[in-house]
Amino acid sequence: MDRITIGSIFAYGRIGADQGERDEPQRLEVEVNLDLDLSAAARSDDVADTVDYAAVHAGVVNLIQTTSYALLERLASAMLEGIFADHRIARAIVKISKPQILAGATPSVELVRDNPNYRAAT
Repeated sequence: MDRITIGSIFAYGRIGADQGERDEPQRLEVEVNLDLDLSAAARSDDVADTVDYAAVHAGVVNLIQTTSYALLERLASAMLEGIFADHRIARAIVKISKPQILAGATPSVELVRDNPNYRAAT
């Protein structure tokens, strides 16, 4: 299995379980890892044979900017739902960090999931 990684995705969103935490957008950092077979793209040199990582990036940023959840776990799950619309992706890892929430520490959540819609290339 091959992997596409999209790191250092920064966006501001309303997230938090504590009183007032969602009053102002907070900076989030996201890393997405997509596991899939990239052999067709390696042979063809055709973007149609791979995942459009610009579209994944845009989807992640849009979700952060347009939703509000109490938990990073829920936001990461929503990201995976969108990512898994592409049946070529076998597995994904989404890591979300809140770098400005704790003095001197950065909490993060990482979800690792298999795609229930995955269909291996034939």
